[in-house]
Amino acid sequence: MTIGTATPVSTALRLIGGLLTVAGTCLPWATFVLNDGPYPGKATLEFFTEPLGVEGYRLHLLVFGVAAVVLTLVPVPGQGRILRALGAGVVAVSAVNGLWIAVDGGGLGAVTLSEGDVAFGAPVAVAGGALIVAAAARDAAAPVWLWRLSPWWERLVLLGVFVLLLILVSALLTSGGQGGAANMYAGAVFLSFLAAAGAGTGALHASGLLSWVAALSERHRGFGVGVLLLCALALPFTEAGSEYWMTVAANIGVYAATAIGLNIVVGLAGLLDLGYVAFLGIGAFVAANLSGAAASKIGIALPFPLVMVISAVVAGIFGAIVGSPTLRVRGDYLAIVTLAFGEIFVRVAQNDIGGLTGGSNAIPGVPSLSVFGQAFDDQLVIGGIRLAPGVLYYALIVLVVAGAMLVFSNLKNSRLGRAWIAIREDEDAARAMGVRTGPIKVLAFLVGAVLAGLAGAFFAHKTATVSYESFRFIESVTLLAAVVLGGMGTIPGAVLGASILFVLPEKLREFSDYRLLLFGIALVLIMRFRPQGLVADAHRRAELAPGTEQPTVVLPVVPAKAGA
Repeated sequence: MTIGTATPVSTALRLIGGLLTVAGTCLPWATFVLNDGPYPGKATLEFFTEPLGVEGYRLHLLVFGVAAVVLTLVPVPGQGRILRALGAGVVAVSAVNGLWIAVDGGGLGAVTLSEGDVAFGAPVAVAGGALIVAAAARDAAAPVWLWRLSPWWERLVLLGVFVLLLILVSALLTSGGQGGAANMYAGAVFLSFLAAAGAGTGALHASGLLSWVAALSERHRGFGVGVLLLCALALPFTEAGSEYWMTVAANIGVYAATAIGLNIVVGLAGLLDLGYVAFLGIGAFVAANLSGAAASKIGIALPFPLVMVISAVVAGIFGAIVGSPTLRVRGDYLAIVTLAFGEIFVRVAQNDIGGLTGGSNAIPGVPSLSVFGQAFDDQLVIGGIRLAPGVLYYALIVLVVAGAMLVFSNLKNSRLGRAWIAIREDEDAARAMGVRTGPIKVLAFLVGAVLAGLAGAFFAHKTATVSYESFRFIESVTLLAAVVLGGMGTIPGAVLGASILFVLPEKLREFSDYRLLLFGIALVLIMRFRPQGLVADAHRRAELAPGTEQPTVVLPVVPAKAGA
């Protein structure tokens, strides 16, 4: 076992950085009460009566600072990587809160010195984090833990990890509350919590523990998938189980299922589709016309399962039609074809050609779903626990997303999936090896459109109104950004990307005017520093980050007890 060493100077700098971070949590952060009210975390000098009574972001910084001191004094595998993650977290949390106070307070005086009042918490904490990052040793790679426990203990560990993940997701969604005139600091609290959660996750990854948990989930894949599904269904029982967050989570599920379908086209087959949201719209309009909507000219009401199947089939047919030009065009020309299809769909729906879209009036009055007399829009009572309206919609979209993930996983590891990957890598070479590239590319469009059609049928019933405004070009760009940001060719990547791109606007309503700017900056940074996406596919990681694989630190195996 190899553990990185540090010079006396770097060790001293780490200690100083950790102590400065701890000191920063015990100092006031705002010299005066801001225009929008006292800053959260009891950080304003006027209310700073308990320096050690830390809470909120100051508590996160205190934990990071103490952890940095302990890790400096106690050598552990991956020490340098862990300290860099913690130091980066300290800088991020301190910068978010310090800049917010300075901007809201009208200048740096709000976080330093103003009319004789002193508050240096933010600068001290930033300096501490910067010292930790600068002095952290650059370990070769994250350690690899080869612990082998008994199967039941490993399953118990997975259960605990997924429960903690559920708690973290709930805390992340509810952190800061809902923004508005009554809560002007919601965005700052959320960004600070997000930075702290990211730093903690980075530290766990640097320690090798996340890789060990991933190995556990791979050894117990069926158990892990089942527990993860149950945890997702348990979200309504947490603090995030309000009607507002159930609606947001259901919308995220719609776009996550659609992004998984787009991931087949873009991530696996390598075909750039700029009009993919049209398939979501086709599924939605088909469902609206076949579900007994008041404005529908067809005038029939079919059962929802049958409507979903028909929506998926119709969307798949249009997917095959759009995919047929791939027999002759590729690259930029294919992107133009798909872009044109998306615009054609919007114009047709806007002008109500065929009388099936309602034009500018849309199709309102799509009936709500119900099962055994329980309407999906009503409150649900389980064992005396009252759940918010819309919980059943959330549970349904979780199952839809799980089904889409299952389809994606099986296709990726199938002969067809390997053919798509071969076409993505080199279409001419794939054709020379006997791959029928034309039909296989059409199949990619067809399967992706089927998944989007399923999501569209759900979308129509959830929103109760289907309008062409929901399927404009910007939505296709957002879906593509979700796939690229999360990681092309991976299942968690599409879900994570969709979640990020649809949760952030809800939590950061103060920056709604800069949504596209933030998307662009995020994508530029991702392409520069992690082109394979947040959740990297093994193939793309090898392609886009060659030479980064370095010898890992292999730790001794802890054998399981005999008879366990």
